[in-house]
Amino acid sequence: MNIPRALVLIPGALLLVMGCGTPGALSPSSLPAEKSHFAQFGTNKIHYVTAGKGRQTLVFVHGWACSAGFWREQVPALADKARLILIDLPGHGQSDKPKADYTMDYFAQAVLAVLRDARVDKATLLGHSMGTPVICRVYTQAPEKVAALVAVDGLLRRPKMTPEQVERFIGPYHTPEYRGHTTRFVNAMFPNPETGPLRERVLSEMLETPQHVMSGAMDGMFAANQPAWDLEKARVPVLVINARSPMWTAEYEAYVRSLSPKTDYRVIDGPGHFLMLEKPAEFNAALIEVLEKFNLIALKQ
Repeated sequence: MNIPRALVLIPGALLLVMGCGTPGALSPSSLPAEKSHFAQFGTNKIHYVTAGKGRQTLVFVHGWACSAGFWREQVPALADKARLILIDLPGHGQSDKPKADYTMDYFAQAVLAVLRDARVDKATLLGHSMGTPVICRVYTQAPEKVAALVAVDGLLRRPKMTPEQVERFIGPYHTPEYRGHTTRFVNAMFPNPETGPLRERVLSEMLETPQHVMSGAMDGMFAANQPAWDLEKARVPVLVINARSPMWTAEYEAYVRSLSPKTDYRVIDGPGHFLMLEKPAEFNAALIEVLEKFNLIALKQ
C-alpha cells in the first residue's frame, strides 16, 4: 500500500478517525427509548447509552472527535434484535475529558469498564473508523469478552509510515491552526455534494472536541511508541463493511479473509466515509444480514 498517496487521496479512511455525532439530530438524547449511564474509569466517568433488548449485546464504538449519537441511524433498526450499548469514549461526548494519553489501549480499557458496569459477559463490538483499532485492542486485552468484531470503514492493521510521514500527518493537530486543518480534513470525507448539510453538522460537532483530545488520539494511533493494533488470527467472526474506495484493495480483502474461519467482507457503493449516515437503509440491511449470518442477533421470525 502506498501510504503517502493514500493519505492524500483518502485521509479519513486511512486515519480511521471520522464518523461522529452531530448537534441535535445525532446527539445521544435523540436515540429512541435510550437510557443514559456513567461508568467509573479510574477517577473519571465514561458515558454510555443503552437501548433495545435481547439475548445478545452489540457495543458501538465511534471514531475520532465523535460521540455515541453517531450511531443514531442504527438504533431503530436493531433495538428489537439485541441489547445495544453506545459508548462515548474518554474525551468525547458526555464522558470526562481529562488531560491523559489518549491511546488505543486507553480507549480499550474504557470500553471494558463500560462492559463491567453494564454487566456484559460477552458482546459483539462494532467500531467505525478509529473505533476499529479500539475494538482490536479490546480483543487483544480481553478476547473472552468478544463475540465478534465488526469493522466499519476502518483498518484492522496500522499502516506502515516513517516518523517523518507521521509528523507531517498529525503534527497540524498540535498547532493553533488545528481547527482549519480539521475543517479541510472533514471536507475530504464527503465526496458527494448533496451531503453538504450533513458535512456541516459533522464538522460543527467535531470542532467541539478539545484540542488535547484530538491531538492525543492522533498520537495514540500513530506514534512509534504505541503498539500497532494489527489484528492477526481471531477465533471470532471478523466482519467488514466499507464504503468503496481505492483504499480497500484486493490485498487488504485477502488479509481480512485470512484472519478468521468466520469472515464476511462487504463494500457499499456510493457513500463516503460516513456510510452509515449517508446510506443508512443500505448499511443497516447489510449489517443485519451479516449479524444474522453468524447468529449475533435475534433471527427473523
